[in-house]
Amino acid sequence: MNESLQAQIISELLKINAVSVTPTKPYRYASGMLSPIYTDLRMTISAPRLRHHIVAGLVMMIQKHYPTVTAIGGVATAGIPHAAWVADVLNLPLVYIRAKAKDHGAGKQIEGTLTADDQVVLIDDLISTGGSVLKTVAPVEATGAKVLGVAAIFSYALPDATTNFAKQQLPLAPVITYPQLLKYLQQQTVLSATALASAKAWHQDPWHWQPAVNAIQAEED
Repeated sequence: MNESLQAQIISELLKINAVSVTPTKPYRYASGMLSPIYTDLRMTISAPRLRHHIVAGLVMMIQKHYPTVTAIGGVATAGIPHAAWVADVLNLPLVYIRAKAKDHGAGKQIEGTLTADDQVVLIDDLISTGGSVLKTVAPVEATGAKVLGVAAIFSYALPDATTNFAKQQLPLAPVITYPQLLKYLQQQTVLSATALASAKAWHQDPWHWQPAVNAIQAEED
């Protein structure tokens, strides 16, 4: 992955507040986990320059890690627009996968067409534990197609995700990871030494991390 492109993407994510790292004002995730980082990558679709860079990064990761890809699968909902742009650049078929089948009409879970010969790369925006995207593997492979792996804009690179992807024997190729984000923040001296140490401590043991203060800013979807 091109480090200058990574740095550009991180800079732009921070600029539009799609990513915010505030160890002294933690966030609570829907899972109950406290965290120093909050992400809203849906904001990227409204930033043309940033989304162009993200698509370039996703294309690089796919070409490097999944060179035999024949189709792109967007994971509903946040992965769909980026998957569409990537499929367009690579001139590949696109499908998108819902979290569950529709309860009306034809009852489809996958929109678009796959064949038994297809090798699919799934695209999602954010990987925390990996649970959501990994649930879409079975319906895709039920068509006879093979899932090569997952590409994502950002991954927290948490132990839970590593374990979950390993269980399904599926690779993950993110454009940006949390440790890479922290490296950038350290280089740019955005965080104090104490705040940076706290942010690193969360990554080492996220479920038992204790922030220095008790104020909680928000919940992540």
